[in-house]
Amino acid sequence: MVARLVVLASGSGSLFQAIMDSVDKGELAAEIVAVISDQPHAQVLRRAANSSIPTYILPMPDDRSQWDQQIFDLVSALKPTLVVSAGFMRILNPNFVSTFKVINSHPALLPNFPGAHAVRDALAAGAKKTGTTVHWVDSGVDTGEIIAQASVDIFPEDDEASLHERIKILERGLIVATISKLLPSLERKSV
Repeated sequence: MVARLVVLASGSGSLFQAIMDSVDKGELAAEIVAVISDQPHAQVLRRAANSSIPTYILPMPDDRSQWDQQIFDLVSALKPTLVVSAGFMRILNPNFVSTFKVINSHPALLPNFPGAHAVRDALAAGAKKTGTTVHWVDSGVDTGEIIAQASVDIFPEDDEASLHERIKILERGLIVATISKLLPSLERKSV
C-alpha cells in the first residue's frame, strides 16, 4: 500500500514542489492525494493543478469553528497516512492534530523563534545561527515534538529575504528526508 500524503500550504509551494519531485522520482514511496490551501490565489494550487493533483481551497470564514469542521471532514475523507503542513499559515484545531498524524516545517531551530516571523525574529535577536525544524504538530504554536533539524549560519550581511532563501533550501531537503524516514513506521500502524 502506498502512503497517502495530504499537503497543507498557503504560499508559493516550494516545499510542496520538493515533496512532489521526490515522489515523481520514486525517492519517496508515497502519493500526494491532495493539496489544501486557505489562500485562493496561492501559487501552490497552480503547481498542484499542473501535476494533476487535486486541490481544495478552504478560505477562513468569520466562523472559525465552521472552518475547523470543514478541514477535518475533508482530510478525513482523504484518508491520509500523513498530513504535511508545508508553509500553511493556520493553527490547526486540537481535535484535528489529535486525530491525524501532522508534521510541520518551521524556518527556525525550535524551540527558538516559534510563530509566523521566525526569520525576522532570529535576525532581530542577533542570533548567529538558525535553520529549520520538522516537528509533530500539537495544539500549540510550533510546540510539538521535534523530529529533525538542520542549521545555517547567519551572516552579517543577511537580511530577512537572503536568510529565508538559504533556510528554504535546507527545508526542502529536510522535509523530504523526514517524510521518507517516518512513512515506514506510519504505514505499519495504519495496516
